[in-house]
Amino acid sequence: MYDLQELEAFVAVVRTGNLTASTRDLGLPKSTLSRRIRQLEERVGQPLLLRQSRKIVPNDAGRVFYRYCNDILELVAQGREALDELKAEVTGKLELRCHESFVRGWFSRVVESFMSEHKDLRVTIHTQRKLPETAEDGICIWLGETGETGLRQEVLGVLEQGVYGSPEYFREHGTPATPGELARHSWADLLGAGNTEVNLRHSRQGKYPLSLPDRRLTVDQLTVQGDAIAAGRGLGLMPIWLAERRLRAHPDSFQRCLPEWYGPALPVTLLYPHGILPRRVRAFIAHLRTCIPDGWAGNVRTSASTVPEIGTYPSST
Repeated sequence: MYDLQELEAFVAVVRTGNLTASTRDLGLPKSTLSRRIRQLEERVGQPLLLRQSRKIVPNDAGRVFYRYCNDILELVAQGREALDELKAEVTGKLELRCHESFVRGWFSRVVESFMSEHKDLRVTIHTQRKLPETAEDGICIWLGETGETGLRQEVLGVLEQGVYGSPEYFREHGTPATPGELARHSWADLLGAGNTEVNLRHSRQGKYPLSLPDRRLTVDQLTVQGDAIAAGRGLGLMPIWLAERRLRAHPDSFQRCLPEWYGPALPVTLLYPHGILPRRVRAFIAHLRTCIPDGWAGNVRTSASTVPEIGTYPSST
């Protein structure tokens, strides 16, 4: 009979190729990790690892044994999940990933309210500036287009954008009265926000293709962009819902111009893995759906992305 801790230590070393990295992943001292590897090799009856230069790699026996170790550990994880489903409690580790614009404020309160209901849950929050490739043991909330991903997608709502500037900037440079006047103003933009041309929309006048001037300032966070606009660095497109929340906390820091014109709408998307989700993930998704703000226009749901209720399973994945 193999010791699961020894199998976990072996798999970690093969994956990282390094004892130091494996100790960080497992939260173990290097001496403990080395002892578990040594004990496993004694149980197996032959060496499993080779040291090549600065990297540790499996030998022929190690490569064969590694595949079976993964299967064993996966079965153990599935067994634990199945047992968890029999409990009323939501427990375990929940990995949450969130676009940087939502982490402060709304999302943190969603997480706090969920954790207050589930005292034995351990939660990790990752701030995202680019879309993750995976969302194991959790979910991701993203603002903007997602494109093709390996994750299931559910659009929770849409954020309209408006053009904003600071009162000081408008006093010094004038307030644009038409979209055509925007081209002569400085611009504080988001890194990777799009092309040099965007379409503004008006309910009666239709679309206006706006060729943006050279950006005076380009940043990679909406919070920093808001700071730059408030400081008078230029005008910028911002999600109206986020801008209004900021203005409630910092009145008169900036104001909207051309209020009847809107920039490209940004979808707010929930992403999560395919297949049967652990109870804690399904419970968080259900909780999240009850916390969608009214200001997210449309509050769209995609029927194809429905997550099973707690305690039920789909007939297929």
